Amino acid sequence: MADDLTPAERSPKRRPWRTFFWVLAAGFGLLVLLNIFFPDLDLSTEDRIALIRVEGVILDSHETVGELKKFSENPSVKAIVLRIDSPGGGVVPSQEIHDAVQRVRTKNNKAVIASMGSVAASGGYYIAAATDRIVANPGTLTGSIGVIMETANVEGLLQKIGVEGVVIKSGKYKDVGSPLRKMSEEERGLLQTVMDDVHKQFIEAVAAGRALEVTDVQALADGRIFTGRQAKEARLVDELGDLEDAIQLAADVVGIEGEPKVVEPRRRFSIRELLDSQLSGLFPKLDFHPGVSLKYLMAF
Repeated sequence: MADDLTPAERSPKRRPWRTFFWVLAAGFGLLVLLNIFFPDLDLSTEDRIALIRVEGVILDSHETVGELKKFSENPSVKAIVLRIDSPGGGVVPSQEIHDAVQRVRTKNNKAVIASMGSVAASGGYYIAAATDRIVANPGTLTGSIGVIMETANVEGLLQKIGVEGVVIKSGKYKDVGSPLRKMSEEERGLLQTVMDDVHKQFIEAVAAGRALEVTDVQALADGRIFTGRQAKEARLVDELGDLEDAIQLAADVVGIEGEPKVVEPRRRFSIRELLDSQLSGLFPKLDFHPGVSLKYLMAF
């Protein structure tokens, strides 16, 4: 009898499986599209701790500042843990992240806890100083409160190979720090005043963030580094512990009971970043900047 059925009579038995398959495929496709075009979409209402990582040399603040802003505006995120594993970097990006942390605490009234990794020095410590509490591992390298400015003088090398550097300028200080000639004592003094002012800004930021007297910070702000344990004795950090301890501290501060749920930023897929990561292994990255630049960076 089954063989006598027409195709039209047999097809209804297959339709439920086909419908299920197409619904499943459509749902998966929708999730992929949402992840691509709306990576920051978050519909959860559960209380959570956000984890933001500041790793490597600090060259730009855009990504970290954006992550801080996003999580500060999310009502389900009750506190933020900054995992800092950085020797520092540029003065301006370090200051911009520092200021963004302060906005999260004052404007959005959310707790921010710093967790120090292997290194959280100079610009890395500058950022940590803006948080509510700092947790460091006993062996963390931190401190290095200071500023460094580097330039090179290749005048002798150019003379040896028969090349003469020519500079046309509109003011006597316009080519200060030029690698084509020796720096004068007057120029050195000028740059030193700039360095001293930026160093003072660092000291004042640490004093304000750590509730210390400026004179107490000045005594520590000679560029020296500390272990986490030494930094605790110097009142530069609050507690010794690892990342899990910092996350639990953040949960305790905001009253989350039990093991807190942690959320991290979703990374957008970027063809440019993929190509950069692949090419960086094949070609050396040139990092030569003529002139001078200010850095909150631990020199090593």
